[in-house]
Amino acid sequence: MKRFAFYLSFMLAVLSLASCQEGGKSMITPVASGRPYEILVVADDKCWMSPDSALFHVLDTDVPGLPQSERSFRISRVRPDYFERGMRLFRNIIIVDIQDIYTQTKFKYSRDVYSSPQMIMSIQSPNQKDFAEYVSKHGQVIVDFFTRAEMNREVSQLKTKHSEVISAKVGSQFDCDVWLPVELNSYKTGEQFFWASTQLNDMNFVMYSYPYTDKQTFTKAFFIHKRDSVMQINLPGSEEGMYMQTADSSFVSVRNIAVKGDYAFEARGLWEMKNDAMGGPFVAHARVDRANGRVIVVEGFVYNPGKLKRDQIRKLNAALYTLKLPSEKEAPEITVDQSIAEEKKEGEQK
Repeated sequence: MKRFAFYLSFMLAVLSLASCQEGGKSMITPVASGRPYEILVVADDKCWMSPDSALFHVLDTDVPGLPQSERSFRISRVRPDYFERGMRLFRNIIIVDIQDIYTQTKFKYSRDVYSSPQMIMSIQSPNQKDFAEYVSKHGQVIVDFFTRAEMNREVSQLKTKHSEVISAKVGSQFDCDVWLPVELNSYKTGEQFFWASTQLNDMNFVMYSYPYTDKQTFTKAFFIHKRDSVMQINLPGSEEGMYMQTADSSFVSVRNIAVKGDYAFEARGLWEMKNDAMGGPFVAHARVDRANGRVIVVEGFVYNPGKLKRDQIRKLNAALYTLKLPSEKEAPEITVDQSIAEEKKEGEQK
């Protein structure tokens, strides 16, 4: 009787735990599998092996702003009949659903359905032709969606584990905060300038500020000019006449983005050390600190000759989103494209 009572208590405890919800998901949801920037596509042979291969070509694009070709994602594919058990635990999943019951092609997404953290995008389309045209036209939406999902995971990790020393330094110098990976444990300060790096100097972070004058501040030409002047002063080379500069202005890409619901200016490109062979990729955010009438620039750059740089520049890019200007709240989640509808799980508030 005692043994029966023990097992009954045990089972009730398990059921109680399984029913507990925290943040809209079960507390015993399995941990998501797969490596960062790895995507599992669930699609039949007719779609995946079609002559256009639209979805594959979208996912197989290069990461922008790198000196060599590096793919945006690692891609795996499974037929719908085999999408079960362990396959459902992948961190990033695209489910292709082509049926004539649909009148138009559209994207939907859901979170933490089979594991956590997990993002699943469903692409619903009435036929293969419409699917291919829509995916080709909106391919950047797909790439950005999963890139931001991975950066949010990085930001979540940085929230619990980041360099407290650098946060304190940035706070005292700029009255701001930023979460950087703990590997960046060396630093240098200058006039409205801060630099941090790993011991190997492969990952680097810089932060600087200057007065905000007008909207012309956020142009490609102004950014490159300001960046080069700041870097020449603060990051000289080992010999006279050596200093960091933007490698090729025509290769620099810029775009307007939103950070914490506010405007930001993003720039990507390559840097080089003048009169030296050093160089690599960089990504930068420029934001307006309205309370103090200034522009704050945060940048991550990589020096890792002969090796792949994708994951390093993406890790630094995620850290840029954690910048907290004076009076701002803690870094929120990086938002996804608002044109994609989120499907709530059963029991969640809609």
